[in-house]
Amino acid sequence: MVMDNMSSTSSGKGLLHLNDVEAGLSKDNDDLDNHLDLDVDPSDPFDITHTKNVPPETLRRWRQAALVLNACRRFRYTLDLKKEEEKEQRKRMIRAHAQVIRAALLFKLAGEIQIVSGAPVALPVDGGDYAVGLERLASMTRDHKLSLLEQYGGVKGLSGLLSTNLEKGINEDEAELSNRRNAFGSNTYPRKKWRSFWMFLWEAWQDLTLIILIIAAAVSLGLGIKTEGLKEGWYDGGSIFFAVLLVILVTATSDYRQSLQFQNLNEEKRNIQLEVIRSGRTVKVSIYDLVVGDVVPLKIGDQVPADGILITGHSLAIDESSMTGESKIVHKNKKEPFLMSGCKVADGFGTMLVTGVGINTEWGLLMASISEDTGEETPLQVRLNGVATFIGIVGLSVAVSVLAVLLARYFTGNTEDPDGTTQFIKGSTKFDDAFNDVVKIFTIAVTIVVVAVPEGLPLAVTLTLAYSMRKMMADKALASLQVRRLSACETMGSATTICSDKTGTLTLNEMTVVEAIVGKKEINPPADSSQLHPSVVSLLSEGVAQNSTGNVFLPKDGGNVEISGSPTEKAILSWATKLGMKFDAIRSESTILHVFPFNSEKKRGGVAVRQSDAEVYIHWKGAAELVLAACSGYLDSNGCLQSMNEDKEFFEAAIDKMAASSLRCVVLAYRLCEQEKVPTDEESCTDWVLPEDNLVLLAIVGIKDPCRPGVKDAVKICMDAGVKVRMVTGDNIQTAKAIALECGILSSAKDVTEPIIIEGRVFRALPEKEREQMAKKITVMGRSSPNDKLLLVQALRKGGDVVAVTGDGTNDAPALHEADIGLSMGIQGTEVAKESSDIIILDDNFSSVVKVVRWGRSVYANIQKFIQFQLTVNVAALVINVVAAISSGDVPLNSVQLLWVNLIMDTLGALALATEPPTDNLMHRSPVGRREPLITNIMWRNLLIQALYQVSVLLVLNFSGLTILGLEDDNDREHAYKVKNSLIFNAFVMCQIFNEFNARKPEEINCFEGVTKNYLFMGIIGFTLTLQIIIIEFLGKFTSTVRLGWQLWLVSVGIGIISWPLAIVGKLIPVPTTPVSTFFVKPFRLCRKPRDA
Repeated sequence: MVMDNMSSTSSGKGLLHLNDVEAGLSKDNDDLDNHLDLDVDPSDPFDITHTKNVPPETLRRWRQAALVLNACRRFRYTLDLKKEEEKEQRKRMIRAHAQVIRAALLFKLAGEIQIVSGAPVALPVDGGDYAVGLERLASMTRDHKLSLLEQYGGVKGLSGLLSTNLEKGINEDEAELSNRRNAFGSNTYPRKKWRSFWMFLWEAWQDLTLIILIIAAAVSLGLGIKTEGLKEGWYDGGSIFFAVLLVILVTATSDYRQSLQFQNLNEEKRNIQLEVIRSGRTVKVSIYDLVVGDVVPLKIGDQVPADGILITGHSLAIDESSMTGESKIVHKNKKEPFLMSGCKVADGFGTMLVTGVGINTEWGLLMASISEDTGEETPLQVRLNGVATFIGIVGLSVAVSVLAVLLARYFTGNTEDPDGTTQFIKGSTKFDDAFNDVVKIFTIAVTIVVVAVPEGLPLAVTLTLAYSMRKMMADKALASLQVRRLSACETMGSATTICSDKTGTLTLNEMTVVEAIVGKKEINPPADSSQLHPSVVSLLSEGVAQNSTGNVFLPKDGGNVEISGSPTEKAILSWATKLGMKFDAIRSESTILHVFPFNSEKKRGGVAVRQSDAEVYIHWKGAAELVLAACSGYLDSNGCLQSMNEDKEFFEAAIDKMAASSLRCVVLAYRLCEQEKVPTDEESCTDWVLPEDNLVLLAIVGIKDPCRPGVKDAVKICMDAGVKVRMVTGDNIQTAKAIALECGILSSAKDVTEPIIIEGRVFRALPEKEREQMAKKITVMGRSSPNDKLLLVQALRKGGDVVAVTGDGTNDAPALHEADIGLSMGIQGTEVAKESSDIIILDDNFSSVVKVVRWGRSVYANIQKFIQFQLTVNVAALVINVVAAISSGDVPLNSVQLLWVNLIMDTLGALALATEPPTDNLMHRSPVGRREPLITNIMWRNLLIQALYQVSVLLVLNFSGLTILGLEDDNDREHAYKVKNSLIFNAFVMCQIFNEFNARKPEEINCFEGVTKNYLFMGIIGFTLTLQIIIIEFLGKFTSTVRLGWQLWLVSVGIGIISWPLAIVGKLIPVPTTPVSTFFVKPFRLCRKPRDA
């Protein structure tokens, strides 16, 4: 089947872009990304504004630049570049060795492999109750054996062997389905088991610093037992062992729970819903429920759900690049009837007979081999790795400095015990004692690295995203989203504009014909056939029945008529049925010769039909003004042909009137085709260009699709949040204007002038520079093609906007792919659109888009809260230990205490702050810009105030604590020092617990609002406080602390609680609008430019 002619290149642009999506980014896209990243510092590997579609070299670069202590954990949820390469190699291998791999999988199926559906799958028994066996069926489809198919009597003969009715499908009863699964297998594939908790435990302890600490603990344990005996000597080493074990356990548990969230998300992504014909009805089933013998309708944008054979098809073109690796469109007909699972329908429509499912298909083998998700990274994750690396380098420098100072002081005899005894005296101190002291010093330095390198910071993004997804899936009000790319949720928080479709997104997608004009007469009510001549009703019925991809099912028991198809198709079929259309009778009485499928480029579809008297009619249906322009006459309500010349203005005015009432206008027209122009053989019929001139107008119908309830409020929320909503629709410009006014996208009719409202053809005709300037002003684009939508997205992105775009058709794939966030429709969206998108809106509702914006902003805000909290702890802990080490040769916070602080700050802090639910306040802010610094001036202010307070108070306690506490004259000097250090440790932890409340609301005075509703936050605070009490009161031997009296507990709580009023006062201090970071970055870049030159 060749599609070089006009009819078959109808959606050529869409097909071309679809290939580009499969093949990768085009040069234009590279140029666009370069344009967008003008401000990107090329020497900074972490300066990546978006990770969607970036080359692997860029991703590899930042990984190599990151300071990482535990690569297994840090890169767990980033894209596994090695696995991506292996996936491509595996694809090639499967194509070459499908038979061998399938045999191996069947052999392994019984034991170690878990099936996607969760149900045990019986190994298929060849043949069973059917006249054709599994092996012959699978090999025929896999090897495209046309001769074998012909031996079976073609698709009709094969359907008989499989007990399938090609028109009505198989029976719907469970016994029949079960029988087929036993004979031919189920449409599931083996999948590797998810990693167990033990794997996460294994990965958690592979942190370099933890390994060093374990070694140090082992040395300390050995020396302690040797010098002090088993009873007392095991405490120092044992306490570090237990602290490290606690860190590993908590980390592994947190990571394991997180992985379960991703498992649920991946299951959702794989479970595609599709239409099949069973017992004569079109029903929706899960792709996993498909069986051999099913009859599946295919339309543009669908994924071929199993291997099969074409029953009937019109202009059916399949994109087989996902299986063959070649970006080539293959046209399917009786000579090329074999369809491969996993491929996409690029054009046309048809029906297929399923002949192979699950691992009996190459797609199933491929999925079984590469089913493990290779992850992805988000821009925020990359930036946080940069922040973590910077903090880590500072921390490492501090740790080395502390190590050098402590060692120097120790070996020069300047380090003393609490009782004043010099720890090291050259020539008299035993080697074992000196070695033990050096190990303790080294352990302190390593622990500073553990605290300083925030390994959990980049992982906090994944944690908060996973939490957000779980909450959205659990909450029925939010369960209208399916996230395909986690980074999209994060990016959505930065969206500055949303380019939304009209139909089904802003409107209900519940279409009904409310106006009909036949001839020059308005039919009222529109389905009253008594006002029409029988010949007109007959032509209308034939045009609607044959020029449709929908279906009308009349139950035998006389129940309600069931109509399937797109909402527009259903509305017109329902109207024609009420006029008296006999759908099945018309389809059986006339023969379809050729079909021009409806597509969004030409906005019309046509069909050539041979009637029983051998006459050939061409029926057209499509956008009112476009089809009307091709009409030279019309049939009046009495069935008489009239000239269009004098009455064209009447029909144009009627269309405008309907459109102004927010109706979708569709014109039905036809023409007779001369016999000599009708192709006589099948091949020339396939290449036939249907004539689309000199048409005769049959009817103009106005279809009402009311606005969704609440859409006006949702649009207002977006506008208030600084997110501009633009409507991009294929509908008439007047219809678009009316709906935009109704939805609140346009404020008043007075403002409606070009370029605020514009037609797609006008926009696409502009030069590129003008398009970029015009794009900012456009609010509504009518009669737009998918290519116009793509051009608008590109122009907006070049202007610096972060663009979200909605789409449902196959030809929307390039725009969805190009946008920062692609949002496809779950109900009307094709599989191609869904695969090109980042988020699927399951209910096709614009209000759901607003929810994504809200949650996206929440992700960013939560990460900022966590950063503020973590940096406060980092700065305070490092400064306190460094100052104390340099001045006195000792540190108030020892290894075990620092490990506990690290646990509070890292894993527990992330759980508490990264899981804050979104608030309404988030939608009263402007979107976060692409280049906006992660640490804002407000965060710097809060962080420095708290850190300075903590450092000041705790250093005063460190140097003057004995005097303040009245312990200067204590005879037991060692006990006095332990009391002082225990108070410092306890007060430090209390400061973090109270400051965690402050971190919840970095900008608001009241940091307690909604805190009692966040059970996880309160639980973690309670858990931390309980453990701290246990540590101080009962685990003193492990942490080198002593029990504190109630007075010192009050002092500790008092020091911590002061952070609350201090935060309130701090929030009253104004901050400059220019980010502080620019003052540091500019000189750095200026210094580097001459060097780079």
